[in-house]
Amino acid sequence: MSKLFTKTIVAIAFAAMALTAVSCHPDEPEVPSGNEADAKAEAIAAQFVDHTVTPTYSALAAKAELLADKLAALKANPTDAGIAEACAIFLEARSEWEKSEAFLFGAAGDFGIDPHIDSWPLDVTNFNTLMNSPDMLNRLAGDDGDVVAGDNLGNALLGFHGIEYILFANGQPKAAAAISANEWIYAAAVAGDLRNRCYQLEVSWIGDAAPESHIAKVEELELNSTVAGGDLSYGENMKKAGQAGSTYYSRVAALMAIVDGCKTIADEVGTSKIGSAYSGEDETYIESPYSQKSIVDFHDNIVSIQNAYMGGVEGQRNESKSLHAFVKESDADLDARVIAAIDNALAKIDAMPAPFVNHISDPANGVAMEACQAVDEVFSEVNELLRSI
Repeated sequence: MSKLFTKTIVAIAFAAMALTAVSCHPDEPEVPSGNEADAKAEAIAAQFVDHTVTPTYSALAAKAELLADKLAALKANPTDAGIAEACAIFLEARSEWEKSEAFLFGAAGDFGIDPHIDSWPLDVTNFNTLMNSPDMLNRLAGDDGDVVAGDNLGNALLGFHGIEYILFANGQPKAAAAISANEWIYAAAVAGDLRNRCYQLEVSWIGDAAPESHIAKVEELELNSTVAGGDLSYGENMKKAGQAGSTYYSRVAALMAIVDGCKTIADEVGTSKIGSAYSGEDETYIESPYSQKSIVDFHDNIVSIQNAYMGGVEGQRNESKSLHAFVKESDADLDARVIAAIDNALAKIDAMPAPFVNHISDPANGVAMEACQAVDEVFSEVNELLRSI
């Protein structure tokens, strides 16, 4: 993660009757303090949990369930039309996952779910070995194949990219004739494991508000779903920031965690997802090469930042309870630069020549990489602002 920090000069102005008087230059931004900042931070954290994290993970869990069901049916009766439908469901689930990556700081990171379902590149050598391993394939074909896959295959054979490898070739759905019976066994088992981990994400953040069947599956598999093994879900933990039992020592600290999540994914998109291949450091380090949707992944990652900053996913956004509003009140220029940096990163990513896997050296990729790094840097300034409160 980039650790660049730019100092932002802030001051707190109070009226003559305030308990504490602090003088400041009249042109300096006024930062909320004390109870005022606390109340605003509490509302922002609740909005983030209920209208950014919850709808994203709930949609992801629902799409992953559809995908697992579809691949189980295709294992029994593969058709070209069915594969096309599965590919569409896959891409919808994939989009929800990528739009969640600004908040990998929660259950996704603590429980190792991120690497478990989203490691790349696929280990093709071990995949080929697996396809010639009757004992393991028989286990994957069983009723508990999802559990067998999750416990035995390892991150480089699990998750989205293993399924992508089976369903897609050169950016298009494969024909049914191109997918072997063993590959269907593998894909169905891995999709079941993917579904289970997406349930785990959902339950970990929203607790009892998750569908009962999803909670039951997480409990059946004895998957961790609370903060540090305690009583709080990740959503409750953030909403109770500053209170006894929460891992956040203050409500503003919860906002800083959101900012750090935005910084982390902005840096990853620029430095690793685009930069590793573009720079020649590792030309195999390409996300979603089989569906050829790398650029869509990058775009959705920046949307995850936008949703976190602006106060919710599309259709559930409330900017009055957002980091955007909080920063704007304190430093309108900084807020404008954050929004401009996000918009510019989206535009520069969308201008990259597609598919990325076939154009890794194009100069437009370097421009997009720099735009993502600019997002990381401006969010460092946001963190400095929050530290001053």
